[in-house]
Amino acid sequence: MISIHIKEAGYTQGKPVINNIEFSLPPGQLIGLIGANGAGKSTTIQSMMGTIPYFQGDIQIDTYGYVPERPILYEYYTLWEHIDLLIRTVGQEENELKQQAKALCKAFRLEDKLHDYPIHFSKGMQQKVMLVLALTPIYELYILDEPFMGLDPQAIRKLIELIEDYKGRGAAILMSTHALDTAEKICDGFICMHDGAILKQGALQALQQYEGQPLLDIFDELIAGVTDGII
Repeated sequence: MISIHIKEAGYTQGKPVINNIEFSLPPGQLIGLIGANGAGKSTTIQSMMGTIPYFQGDIQIDTYGYVPERPILYEYYTLWEHIDLLIRTVGQEENELKQQAKALCKAFRLEDKLHDYPIHFSKGMQQKVMLVLALTPIYELYILDEPFMGLDPQAIRKLIELIEDYKGRGAAILMSTHALDTAEKICDGFICMHDGAILKQGALQALQQYEGQPLLDIFDELIAGVTDGII
């Protein structure tokens, strides 16, 4: 069980963007991190990864796979050179990682692009590259920030299948997304954020006020409750 305790964090000391963020990521579960733009999702993720300038709290994460919201690529590296660099730095068995990377490239239909430069790929193909790089090593945690952005329907289906596979291996997965319809179908639990704080968290059934209530309606009602001073 991965536990996250963030007392406060932000980009300038003394000016926190998020406060009192506490949640757990159980092994074998996909947890959806949802909230409007500016809710604090990205700040929470950066705090977890140790890349935020100002942080107070307690987070114990050794290694993780990460898919950023916007692809990060080296201009003069081919797809395979990106993969090779990753494999050489993670400290896991190289041959197994090469086979896994090739399988992921095939799954996302990139097997004929290994010697091309991802900087020139379409946005959706660059997103697939990020997924290949994040999912190749074996980690206890995978952090996916808007992973469906730019993907075609077949790639979305394949990613959902892979998420289920990695859950079956015991990995914990945190997914920040605005695709609430998809998240409602595949997530085991949710963390609902607004204005730098957690409004509510739990499984879909625990968040619903009535049977069958859609996740979008749940979130809208939570925001309305804050606005009206109910929460």
